Amino acid sequence: MTSIRDLLREYQPEGETETADVARVRELAERTPDPYPRSLPLHVTGSALVVHPDSGRVLLRWHQRQQAWLQVGGHGDPGEDDPLSIARREAGEETGLTDLVPWPDPRLRHVVIVSVPAAGADPAHEHADVRFFLATRTPGAIVPEQPGAPLRWLTFPEARELITEANLRETVNRAERLLPDRP
Repeated sequence: MTSIRDLLREYQPEGETETADVARVRELAERTPDPYPRSLPLHVTGSALVVHPDSGRVLLRWHQRQQAWLQVGGHGDPGEDDPLSIARREAGEETGLTDLVPWPDPRLRHVVIVSVPAAGADPAHEHADVRFFLATRTPGAIVPEQPGAPLRWLTFPEARELITEANLRETVNRAERLLPDRP
């Protein structure tokens, strides 16, 4: 189990935007003993890009609130404080996959601050999203969490074409660079 503080201490951001986002998340993690509650205007979430390395495909989920195809993930439950565990739990809940493992290792892969619009009683807020890569050996076992949240396996180029968020395109690019060369 690794805390957000430990993950960020070792993490090297890429580019100006991610460097600024990491600085904000580090400040949040140092300022508050629990940076996960939804009541904070900026709070930590854990997400994952699920890949099937053998086929060179990535899994995306339709998110109704954002009206976009995104990675899986979300909020920690009370008492959870390991971002990778949060990402794995959320990924399993949202995809039905029970064999998800960190890929190719458990390292933090991308840090992004994402604006979330107001909805219902929830005011507009920001997610300090810490992203990992998870792999499955059973891509055909996906089961959407709910009917309004379909899942799609896509090649990396197809995923980039479907994605509307530049930060997620960057996450996809980082995962694709880790795939073994194909003949």
